[in-house]
Amino acid sequence: MARIGAALRKVRDRAKALPRWFRRTVAALLVVQTVLVVAATGYVLSVDLPPDAAPPQASVLYYRDGRTVLARIGLTDRTDVTLDRVPLGVRQAFLAAEDRGFYDHYGVSVRGLARALWSNVVDDSGEGASTITQQYVRNAYLTQERTVSRKAREAALALKVEDRYGKDEILQRYLNTIYFGRGAYGIEAAAHAFFGVSVDRLSTAQGAVLAAMVKDPTRGDPVRDPEWTLDRWKWILQAMSDAGWLPADAAARTPYPQVAEESVTAAAIDGPIGLITDRVEDELVAAGITRQQVRAGGLSIVTTLDATAQHAATTSIGRALAGQPEVLRTALVAIDPEDGGVRAYYGGDRGRGFYDDALAARPPASTFKPLVLAAAEERGIGFRSYYNGASPRFFADRGGAPLYNQDNLQCPVCPLDLAMVHSLNTPFYALAEKIGPNRIRDLARRLGVPEKYGDQVTMVDLKGEPAPGRTRADIAIGRYAVAPADMASVYATLAGGGARADRHFVESVTVAGGAVLHRHEAKRERVLDEGVAADVGAVLSQVVEEDGRVPGVDAAAKTGSQQYGDSVDSSDAWTAGWASGLAAVVWVGRDKPGPIRTSSGAAINGDGMPYEIFRNFLSGSLAGRQVADLPRAAHVGREDTGDLETIEGDAKMVPGLIYQGPRKGDQVDLSLAAGTWRERTARLDEALDKHAAGGLDFSVSLVDRRTGQRYDYRGNRDFETASVVKVQLLAALLLRAQDANRDLTAAEQRRARKMIVASDNDAAVQVYAAIGGADGLRTALHRLGLDDTDPDPKFGLTTTTAKDQTRMVSALTGADGPLTGDSKELILDLMGSVNADQTWGVSAASFEGESTAQKNGWMSRSTEDNRWIVNSTGRIHGEKTDVALSVLSHGHRTREEGIESVERIAATTRSYLGW
Repeated sequence: MARIGAALRKVRDRAKALPRWFRRTVAALLVVQTVLVVAATGYVLSVDLPPDAAPPQASVLYYRDGRTVLARIGLTDRTDVTLDRVPLGVRQAFLAAEDRGFYDHYGVSVRGLARALWSNVVDDSGEGASTITQQYVRNAYLTQERTVSRKAREAALALKVEDRYGKDEILQRYLNTIYFGRGAYGIEAAAHAFFGVSVDRLSTAQGAVLAAMVKDPTRGDPVRDPEWTLDRWKWILQAMSDAGWLPADAAARTPYPQVAEESVTAAAIDGPIGLITDRVEDELVAAGITRQQVRAGGLSIVTTLDATAQHAATTSIGRALAGQPEVLRTALVAIDPEDGGVRAYYGGDRGRGFYDDALAARPPASTFKPLVLAAAEERGIGFRSYYNGASPRFFADRGGAPLYNQDNLQCPVCPLDLAMVHSLNTPFYALAEKIGPNRIRDLARRLGVPEKYGDQVTMVDLKGEPAPGRTRADIAIGRYAVAPADMASVYATLAGGGARADRHFVESVTVAGGAVLHRHEAKRERVLDEGVAADVGAVLSQVVEEDGRVPGVDAAAKTGSQQYGDSVDSSDAWTAGWASGLAAVVWVGRDKPGPIRTSSGAAINGDGMPYEIFRNFLSGSLAGRQVADLPRAAHVGREDTGDLETIEGDAKMVPGLIYQGPRKGDQVDLSLAAGTWRERTARLDEALDKHAAGGLDFSVSLVDRRTGQRYDYRGNRDFETASVVKVQLLAALLLRAQDANRDLTAAEQRRARKMIVASDNDAAVQVYAAIGGADGLRTALHRLGLDDTDPDPKFGLTTTTAKDQTRMVSALTGADGPLTGDSKELILDLMGSVNADQTWGVSAASFEGESTAQKNGWMSRSTEDNRWIVNSTGRIHGEKTDVALSVLSHGHRTREEGIESVERIAATTRSYLGW
């Protein structure tokens, strides 16, 4: 005892030696801790644990009137199972994914709870502390408030659950109540929905897939976002290895299991309403309401959708698509400018979980020109200023490629409002260069275009394009892709006089007892001068006068058509506009870019089917309502700020005069194609000899697949390929994939598109390495019958002949050969989709109504006094035409001179041969 007393006195003496402030602080902390423990204990004791979990209840979505039912979410598939039926490896996968310390804690993660409380107090993030017990409490008892008190109640209930049930019982209940997507609640239903087996037949790898989905049941569906699920699946297997439940290399050597393609969820709500429910659910999740709550919480959700407008949308689209090719896809989004509420929405008719065309970014074409005008007026340029509307025009950031107006219309002295009505490209491109493309991009973002789509910055060149990461004046002609829903936000802001309200689908959410869980707070922000918005509307009302008035409604609109490759077809057709109180955007296209035509074979452009849908929708939505006229023009800016000083040649200088300019095929003179084939080829030889006499070194090869005729002018001469070899690189890559009995990976598909469509050299270097470099390319060339082509370690220095290039085109169009039909179709599709700055060359030998699938290349050689190699090869195809044509050349003083020479040679060839 004496020793103990001495020890206590020693401790007391040491404590007294500490500073008084320190002793008081420690004492205060001990008191506070004691009080908190007592308070927490009292709170936990005061919280009653419900006798059992509430069964799932469907939530109801209403139209904006709060009475008319839009849809019901929550048709459930659930069968409870005992834990002993769940394989051990599957259980461990869930523990690894969600709570590795489950069997060691008492239901609450102190660290996680502290983090959640801090996040709620500091930034109201709604972050959760997610032990499996807490997740079970949240899902089973539906504690829905996004507050600190809910976190505390959740923790208290978790402790109560831990006290009432054993760990195995809690895990069993958790696995039976968790939502996995596809309408499946509980692991038994999920096993059937995703793998077609009962739970006791699940492998550990399959269980890890299901565990991966818990974090986000919609995105986690492997059919919806396979890369996201695969990455999380690998992470779970590694976590299981770290815990000693799997071998160390399991993540690397375990094959990923096959998942069923069918979506139960999609079958639950069909048609356009299915995608609306998806968008509603996404918005509520972003607001902090879980998918579990939406699908099982019996919520009443009042949406912004208007029943009349939605009916008008589906009716107008249904009429337009009746009897049309099934490949056509359509999107329509209509927004109330006053509050940003979506009044009608159509992203497709396939139901829940399917691809949403309204959210898919597409080139908006000429529907972006009103933004150019608005940005110009912000810089003091009025809409009656005169700009040079000649066609073609050359601009600095197009790499020497000419820009044409549609149908090559000419308007040398053109007021901007008239240029808008006739959708002329060159005046607005010049305007974009003058004010700066960045200003147009910044305005687009203010009006409603997001800064990114996924990880990709919007409205900038991609890698491999002329200015990666920067915005060029191509923004003026709608080259940069934007989703129809975001274009609707842009036009709603213009319709709202320049005041922006964020687009949304949900007005309010209430729980079964009537308590409000969520309510949208509409906020408007002035992002554009009201006078500028009025001017844009006044100009676009002239477009409506030209294209056809909307019955009974004063409206403004702009149409747009994105050209498909070098063809006369469009790949995307748009109409965007508004009347007072309602803005709408309509898009027509295909899942994958391709020509869009009606069942009668007519090309679909913005002023056709999309405009018809727009007119019918707007008149149907606003029928019987008093709709105010659009504001009158404010005439912002000056009228003497044009660029008429750029006019060259003998242009007609009459203000506002529009007339037809030269058109496609004008360089071809078919009157020269007389006599027999031998007579024509002899005269062509003489004509090309005259070209060559000027010092130009070139070769020509042509194969007419209709007649079997062939023509060559120095066709066996060796020339460096430059970028035309990229077609052979892609063919070699596809041969390798075919030999391995596989499709191209997603990464390989992206590289292939960039390599051909944008002529991206970095992508080509990667493909060259993937096929085995020069040796791999040589092997592929031999299989393709291209023995005149000699690969070089630097792919662009490979040599080839014009005859080998037409052989390559024949390999893509013939019935035989080593390439499969799908491989040929892919290559030709990419060659037909090349960017606008890649459409020169052999296309000069084509006429309106014919399409060109081509690959061009150019390169300056320092060893030849910086003279240029310019090559062009491809296929010209039409109702009565199917030829392979290749022109290879070098020795040009400038790139522009080389392009002009190649096009003249191609046109001369057709002039004499006719085909």
